[in-house]
Amino acid sequence: MNTAIASEGFDSKDKAIIPIAAFAVSGEIDKLKVSLNDGLEAGLTINETKEVLGQLYAYAGFPRSLNALAAFMQVLEERESKGIEDVDGPESSQLPTDKTSLEFGAENQTKLIGVEVKGALFDFAPQIDEYLKSHLFGDIFARDVLTWKQREIATIATLANIPGVNSQLAAHYNISMNNNVTVDELNEFIMVIKKYCGEGVANNAKTVLDSVLDKN
Repeated sequence: MNTAIASEGFDSKDKAIIPIAAFAVSGEIDKLKVSLNDGLEAGLTINETKEVLGQLYAYAGFPRSLNALAAFMQVLEERESKGIEDVDGPESSQLPTDKTSLEFGAENQTKLIGVEVKGALFDFAPQIDEYLKSHLFGDIFARDVLTWKQREIATIATLANIPGVNSQLAAHYNISMNNNVTVDELNEFIMVIKKYCGEGVANNAKTVLDSVLDKN
């Protein structure tokens, strides 16, 4: 696991993902629109931003994701009306055709986490295991519009702003460190979350992070 302390911190695009994901999941549309504008100004492409908002549904449901995408459409229309030309950016490469989504999703999940994922919960509800492998880690994480590091930044920002999902947040802190997010960057993440989401959300996110680092 990559737990190196030395880091130059998030670049402007990675940092911009944090409030976008956090406000999309909370449904605070006015704040989301500001963050979407900031993200575009920071260099996020239209397709990268859509990818963040699309991935959101896997963790927070279609309603939040669809509302966030609708807000992004409005932001783009407003910017276009002001003569601002935003960059579409590359679209996703074609997904593998020599394997099923379940097969390459299982491979992606193992690479992301560092070990094969097993457990009583997945034995109890094998359909959830299949959904995670085939759709989240297959169909979604196989799309190369975002790096896995960026996807994990979006994921921890999403989970940090959802009450009651500390175990999932802890798991994704570990996954993020396995995908080039350093301890320094996670501490920076806490500061960004505090700035945008407030002390309560940040304190909880830090408590979870501290518990993860204590175990590593």
